Amino acid sequence: MTALDDIDRALVNALQDDLPLDHRPFAPLAEKLGLTEEALLDRVRALRASGVLTRFGPFFDAAAMGGAFCLCAMNVPADRFEEVNDKVNAHPEVAHNYERSHKLNMWFVLACETPEGIADTADLIEDETGLPVFRFPKLQEFYIGFRVAA
Repeated sequence: MTALDDIDRALVNALQDDLPLDHRPFAPLAEKLGLTEEALLDRVRALRASGVLTRFGPFFDAAAMGGAFCLCAMNVPADRFEEVNDKVNAHPEVAHNYERSHKLNMWFVLACETPEGIADTADLIEDETGLPVFRFPKLQEFYIGFRVAA
């Protein structure tokens, strides 16, 4: 991992807050950090390339836009894990796919444009893999506000 300087730390911390909905959302942040917009974008690219930032992008609330989320799990035989993982991850609706040390060893989130899309996508994954997809729909929303100080 790359060592962070003070500007990188300030940038990582600031990127966890809302960016303005603007044609140039990085410009105000660059000015605040004493950088040009291009220099700030170069730093974001370098942080992504080094693995300091593993994901950077907007978070959309699918449910607020008429869609749905669902936590899903599968019991995948160890000798098929990579094959099933590739099939599951091929679906654009799949996010946050993780292996766990549990009978249900593959966990992922489906984010679909419609509530019906959850069943359609989970059914398709079952057809493609021959394995059941256990669905754990959200019953209540909790906002955690998770931040990591750089």
